[in-house]
Amino acid sequence: MALDPLANKQQAWSALFSEPMSELVQRYTASVGFDRRLAQADIEGSLAHARMLHAQAILSDDDLAAIERGMAQIRAEIAAGSFAWKLELEDVHLNVEARLTALVGDAGKRLHTGRSRNDQVATDVRLWLRGEVDRIALLLAGLQSALVELAAGHAETVMPGFTHLQVAQPVSFAHHLLAYVEMFARDAERLADLRRRVNRLPLGAAALAGTSFPLDREHVARALGFEALCENSLDAVSDRDFALEFSAFAGICMVHVSRLAEEIVLWMSQNFGFIDLADRYCTGSSIMPQKRNPDVAELARGKSGRVIGHLMGLLVLMKGQPLAYNKDNQEDKEPLFDTVDTVADTLRILAEMVSGIVVKPEAMERAARRGYATATDLADYLARKGVPFRDAHEAVAHAVKVALGRGVDLAELSLAELQALHPRVEADVAEVLTLAGSMKARALVGGTAPAQVQRQVERHRARLAQGVGGGALQPAADS
Repeated sequence: MALDPLANKQQAWSALFSEPMSELVQRYTASVGFDRRLAQADIEGSLAHARMLHAQAILSDDDLAAIERGMAQIRAEIAAGSFAWKLELEDVHLNVEARLTALVGDAGKRLHTGRSRNDQVATDVRLWLRGEVDRIALLLAGLQSALVELAAGHAETVMPGFTHLQVAQPVSFAHHLLAYVEMFARDAERLADLRRRVNRLPLGAAALAGTSFPLDREHVARALGFEALCENSLDAVSDRDFALEFSAFAGICMVHVSRLAEEIVLWMSQNFGFIDLADRYCTGSSIMPQKRNPDVAELARGKSGRVIGHLMGLLVLMKGQPLAYNKDNQEDKEPLFDTVDTVADTLRILAEMVSGIVVKPEAMERAARRGYATATDLADYLARKGVPFRDAHEAVAHAVKVALGRGVDLAELSLAELQALHPRVEADVAEVLTLAGSMKARALVGGTAPAQVQRQVERHRARLAQGVGGGALQPAADS
């Protein structure tokens, strides 16, 4: 039976093959179902490549004009949702190229001169991810601002600080919130730092060894807003460190999200009752009419596992690959895309939810009083009176035992009872045993004293206004 030499005519590599790809293999190997979101980056990169080819006298004036005209139409079709994506064309790159060729003829076929899908896809993903990095940086800044503004009104709102989920010492609610601001600020720093490594141009590496055409890689880098070139062609097409690094950032960030979400769930529960959430961030029960469940916070907590899982998947994907490009790398996109979507959606909704939190100071104060939160203050008081701290610690433990037996707070023990436990106790102990006094005493940098906390609020406001650690990055140059 004679084989049809045009059986694979729609494939970019068909001439070598003597039989068509099976439908099952087409479906198994195709990525166009998910990588079509790279279309705008693909067009942007292709236009920069075409203009460079023209500048290098590799493309004629007519070819460049035709390519630009065709790409403008393709952009419009994609934006309108009328672009016909074809599974048999495998990926976004071949779909765009095939449509371009259908529109402008041979000029479309000349566009691929000096490049491979290997360096093309690496460029597209970097371009796309750079834009997402900038978007997520702004969302991180928004979440930090929401936390800072909530904290600004609660520098003197006392709550129990916990270790081992046991009441430890009094802290201000603002101080507690600002701990998360510090976490998210570090996330923003990591994001800004990794952006530099994302923003390197692989185009020009071709399949793996570079190209014999006299390309001007710096020209393309400038046009696309890249700040450096990938200097080794083998590494340029096979490297996915930028995706791994972003996923590592995302995993750490979502751990911070999860910790905050866990506390919101606890604080809203009847056992704590520290805060309330707006109804729009809660759901009810199909059977229990009294329920208001903090489902948004719970889901944010749950989605952290999803993002961390994607990081693990990407690490395993890369760990056994020899140089240079391998088809395995097609599997980098779905976890990366989902990580970006998950982090962005979570940061946005969490910022909105935080802005709507209603604080219940009385419940927080009652909880702080229940756990003998000023015990350390009493020990410090005795130490300042000259009692060795270990002896002071022992004396206060006895005082807590007495208070527990009577069912009262340390501040409710009489001066005589306290002096019976240690003779160095004097009348000035009363101020030490108040929750407000405990907070006020911790006035060193980083402490929970209201004045110190308010200074931290202003520091974060100024930092975020200036874009320091808050994600205010300059957009890339337009191609």
